[in-house]
Amino acid sequence: MSASELATQVGLFSIVTMWFALVLRARPALRQPHQRGLWLTVLAAAVAITLFQPEVVGRLTHVGVEVHTVALTRNLIGVLSAGLVLLFMVDSTRVRRLRLTVAAGLTTVMGTLVALDLLQGDHPRESVTSVQGPADPAFSYWLILIVAHLVGDAVALVVCWSYSLRTGDRDLVWSLRLFAAGSVLALVFWCGYLWHLYGGTSAMLPYLSLIIGVHGCIRAASLLVPTATALVRSWSALRVTWRLWPLWRDLVSAVPQVALSSPQRTRLQEVLRPRSPLALQAHRQTIETYDALLDLQRFVQPGAYEEAHRHARRAGVPEHRLAAAALAGALGQARRAKLVDAPPSVPRPLPGVEHGSPATLLGIARMWPSMTDALPWHDERVDAVAPPHRE
Repeated sequence: MSASELATQVGLFSIVTMWFALVLRARPALRQPHQRGLWLTVLAAAVAITLFQPEVVGRLTHVGVEVHTVALTRNLIGVLSAGLVLLFMVDSTRVRRLRLTVAAGLTTVMGTLVALDLLQGDHPRESVTSVQGPADPAFSYWLILIVAHLVGDAVALVVCWSYSLRTGDRDLVWSLRLFAAGSVLALVFWCGYLWHLYGGTSAMLPYLSLIIGVHGCIRAASLLVPTATALVRSWSALRVTWRLWPLWRDLVSAVPQVALSSPQRTRLQEVLRPRSPLALQAHRQTIETYDALLDLQRFVQPGAYEEAHRHARRAGVPEHRLAAAALAGALGQARRAKLVDAPPSVPRPLPGVEHGSPATLLGIARMWPSMTDALPWHDERVDAVAPPHRE
């Protein structure tokens, strides 16, 4: 695959990724002031990168739009993107004068580019403008354009990286560092673009397109960090709900007073039609399972844990799962005792479940199907009050 073909594919992928991220994050980002600036910055970058792709420019020219018009629009939106980056950075300082200074500078730069373009109106634009070149070949025009980008990206790199070292919010840390990485690629792109315009060859353009395409992907990733975190949390909650369900269902059926609502008929219904958000449901099932476990400790038979441990070892259970298997066996026996209304005794705490960690409960749930009926239920107190057997 040639560099040009690779750049085309990466460029198209970056466009799709950026617009997907913008649509997905539009509603939550626009509602939160601290995310709104980032969203608008990525929006401007997405438009500029879209108009940088030769295939997009070709389609626009096919419907009658001049290459010069596309290039001028791309340049102005690119400068707007750099200015929005600066505004996004200085907004956290809450210094109104600094925000006004950046806004005034951005307006001045964009106005200057338009004025320089109008002053070159007598030049045959189609002959001096390439598909990926600046709207105007004048030295002052593209120097202002590139310096504006270099300043914006350099400030973004320094500020984002320094802020990421100070905050404890993991989402914010990743967003800032990804944004800083995107700024590094943007700096490389504009330095290469400056070299291309000053004395380089057109052979550089595919590599510059590749760099700006990867830059777009990283910008999209910085916007998608909260979504990615939410997906990871949802997946973790779904995993807990799915794996814990058989144990939770059986324990709360024996100790129904610990459950806020009864289990649904199948665990597929429990995850596809949850009666509360998945994270809350996983948390609730964990607490209810632990509460039921504490109640069932009143029905644990003497030596049940040790007997279940020996049974699991004989059955070939791996060493690292023996403790969970023994707990599952002892709990299974206690559950059956509770279901037949056996009289409770002084609670016999089971080892390893003092704090009810999710990992411990998931380990018990893993062994529950094979160990729940491993031990026969036998109440010594019933034997003690039973009449002696006579021949």
